[in-house]
Amino acid sequence: MRKIVSLVIIMTILLFGLTGCGSEDIENSVTSKVESSNTGKSTNQTNTQKGGEKVNIDYQTAAEKQMAMPQAGDTIAIFHIKNYGDVKVKFFENVAPKAVENFVTYAKNGYYNGVTFHRVINEFMIQGGDPQGNGTGGESIWGEDFAEELSEELVPYRGTLCMASRGLQNSPSLGSQFFITQAHYDEQSASYMKSYNYPTDLLEQYKIYGGYLSLYQQYTIFGQVYEGMEVVDKIAAVETNSQNDKPLEDVVIENIEVSVFE
Repeated sequence: MRKIVSLVIIMTILLFGLTGCGSEDIENSVTSKVESSNTGKSTNQTNTQKGGEKVNIDYQTAAEKQMAMPQAGDTIAIFHIKNYGDVKVKFFENVAPKAVENFVTYAKNGYYNGVTFHRVINEFMIQGGDPQGNGTGGESIWGEDFAEELSEELVPYRGTLCMASRGLQNSPSLGSQFFITQAHYDEQSASYMKSYNYPTDLLEQYKIYGGYLSLYQQYTIFGQVYEGMEVVDKIAAVETNSQNDKPLEDVVIENIEVSVFE
């Protein structure tokens, strides 16, 4: 399978440096790279390769599994968002155990209570998890950053729960911040992806599930929204500051309830 080239389409690319990221981080080239404003890091996407060997992925089966409802006994979390409603997510503990442990621990001990979604871009994502509310704060439960946990079978379709990254090259860079992808399928985006040799079967799933494929294999996916995407859409549509994408009126996470799916 051919190397997948990182793609950014007509909107601000997702950059999660501690100094915050604003409109100056816009990339215009369809072959652009994810760059950290802190380090100058650049990374081209290279999924479906392990140790020089091609990895054959059944994207349809993987997508159906990723998007399925949780099973009885699975750990789930419910975001209670003030004035907006509830968003329910399931987790991928087998793929991203540290990210799940970090998030669930913080949810249970109230770390995220009162924290805002401090960065919102419609048809892209909503980002939260920073107790300072400006994109510069937060740490992991271990008091230090931890490393990405990536899987070729988990794709940033619409509703994926991902870890935000500080973008430090060759170093652990995950703390407490997270984001939920919100973009719908876009024909022009699909056309660009096709021209850069994204696998046909992956693009077929993108047409069904939407999302933001240029993030594939760039950010840790550790959960999936299974109920409440209409709430995510309402948050994504709020009016924001054009300089830093911060909602003009705070969007507050009252608490995140962790339980077992029955």
